[in-house]
Amino acid sequence: MVLLEGIALGWLLIVIGAVLLLVEVHSPGFFATVPATVMIIFGILLLLGMDIFNNGWGIVIGVVVAIAAAAFTVWMYSRITTDESPTTISRDSIIGREGRVVKDVDPDSLSGKVMIGSTEWSAKSTGQIIPSGKSVKVIDSQGVHIIVEEVA
Repeated sequence: MVLLEGIALGWLLIVIGAVLLLVEVHSPGFFATVPATVMIIFGILLLLGMDIFNNGWGIVIGVVVAIAAAAFTVWMYSRITTDESPTTISRDSIIGREGRVVKDVDPDSLSGKVMIGSTEWSAKSTGQIIPSGKSVKVIDSQGVHIIVEEVA
């Protein structure tokens, strides 16, 4: 019993490949690009009448085309992505830096927010409530938040 063959299987592979490309566009990370490209190429070969699953030469051609498509996809992806590493900021590296309160900072809560450079941090104060708009200095960091004091 044959479930799918020839043209039907070709179209199915193309559709699955296209869906994987849409997944990649929605959530970039290069995980779906190569299999999507290979599925689309296999689908096109099947639509052209090439038996890539049962014929000896068809299997060889299918494998060669799949490897070439994967290599081309990797090469294209490397050309369109930036070479920049993501910006990482250690919470300890901001001790001593100054910033501005964007949401009132309280000594008893982590709901306060402070903008240090272009990054917003959850913050606590050393003892008093620091209202929004005030300048602060980072004096410590604990876990994923910072401890600040108002700059006079």
